[in-house]
Amino acid sequence: MSPDQHAAFAAAITATVGDPARAAPVTLVPGARGRRFDVYRNNVAASLAAALAARFPVCEAIVGAGFFAAMARAHIAAHPPASPLLFLYGDTLPQFLEGFPPVAGLPYLADMARLEIARSRAFHAADAAPLGLAALAELPEADLPAARLAAHPAAALVDSAHPVATILAMHQPGRSPAPIDDPRGEAALVTRPDMLVVTQLVDAGTARLFTALASGVPFAEAAALAEGEAGFDLPHALALLFDAGAFAGLHAPSPFRQSRS
Repeated sequence: MSPDQHAAFAAAITATVGDPARAAPVTLVPGARGRRFDVYRNNVAASLAAALAARFPVCEAIVGAGFFAAMARAHIAAHPPASPLLFLYGDTLPQFLEGFPPVAGLPYLADMARLEIARSRAFHAADAAPLGLAALAELPEADLPAARLAAHPAAALVDSAHPVATILAMHQPGRSPAPIDDPRGEAALVTRPDMLVVTQLVDAGTARLFTALASGVPFAEAAALAEGEAGFDLPHALALLFDAGAFAGLHAPSPFRQSRS
């Protein structure tokens, strides 16, 4: 089968998942338009929908399994997988949800999908030893302002206009969803200390500090940016981030110091 035939076959499988009326003629092999092709197509759709449900369990819980399955098929038709690694499939779901009219009444759903993507990426991220807060204390005082920190491969921040960290916590085992008293936005920090994915709510200053440091901004500059947030406490923020295992490398300006990782 040529590359063009492979592409046509894949397009035919996914194009008919969401809307059978869009079925394209498939004449790659004898009988491909018959029942055997339909069975194969449906098996592919079911596998992809199951992969999405496994990666987005909270989104599924919010909308219900039946609705999620139908929504997954619509997403598959619009965004077929580009990789054979099914555990990575669904990176386009947040953008899809933002333009999917049936969930317009759930404006937080796209950010919840982003948070679940961050959690799944953290689970599969490369191993690295988390950096301890003592590493900063060991730096010469003159080196600290220009020091740069490298984020842990598993660390990520999802800053949302919605209370996504609270909603996520409500849908954990042993918890029951309840009305949210405070609908304000939240920043959720995702890390993987001790090989366990953890999501925790962080204040705006800590979120800004992590974002700046993870982007390679020098320590003093990052701290100054975070100081603009009301109630920011630098020692508390540093303790929280390092305890969570948010960093894996420290790069000091002195040419005689080695990078820590």
